[in-house]
Amino acid sequence: MSKEIKKWWEDNSKTFQEESKVPIGITYGPAVPTENKLKLIGNLKGKNVLEIGCGGAQCGIGFAKRGANVIGIDLSKEQLKYAKSLIEKNKVKIKLLQGDMVNLHQIKSNSQDIVFSSWALFYISDLKKCFKGVYRVLKKKGIFVFSTNHPFWKIIDSKTLRIKKCYYKNGRYETCYKGTYVSYYHLISELVNNLISAGFILERIEEPDQRIKDKYTSKEIVPENYKIKAMKFVPRTIIFKARKI
Repeated sequence: MSKEIKKWWEDNSKTFQEESKVPIGITYGPAVPTENKLKLIGNLKGKNVLEIGCGGAQCGIGFAKRGANVIGIDLSKEQLKYAKSLIEKNKVKIKLLQGDMVNLHQIKSNSQDIVFSSWALFYISDLKKCFKGVYRVLKKKGIFVFSTNHPFWKIIDSKTLRIKKCYYKNGRYETCYKGTYVSYYHLISELVNNLISAGFILERIEEPDQRIKDKYTSKEIVPENYKIKAMKFVPRTIIFKARKI
């Protein structure tokens, strides 16, 4: 992950957490049904869970409250600082590590039952390396569940609902929002093929219908991106569940 991404989160973590109010629980993104409804993961009692791009550890706390042994890894020192305070407030145990999602050298091979990520993988340019790392740390038959921004979203103009860019124009995406905000645009085929290349069996894809509102909908860090007409026509989020052979 780039130095620009790390800098943005170090500078904006406090504001993000204050404004986004991400709920405690296993969530897949704004305006998306939670794990309580989607049921992608199953029983968590005694399971080893690694959350990559854990941010403030809201999801990690949700896993811990269901009986899982949780490790959270994030690039940002400020995000982990917030996570630590939230973990203490919720009286659960989570091991926090500062590190890059693409480089999971701090995690032992074949040690995790579940690797989870909620709305963080669009900060990764090298999906192949990331997915291979996830595959390595998972136990046999372990699952990788992640959500990310839907590739269709960025091609639609949020106001006119017209196509504003070529779907096939992937790679680095830079905007100016409280500094230089960098993310990476991946095609659906890139996401799927890199999972397969890493050795995973793809079990399920979800494209939540965001016309049906969930609790996690308001006061986002960029509200206009979530409360717009485009959500009536294209999904904002895509979710994958894959399993190690």
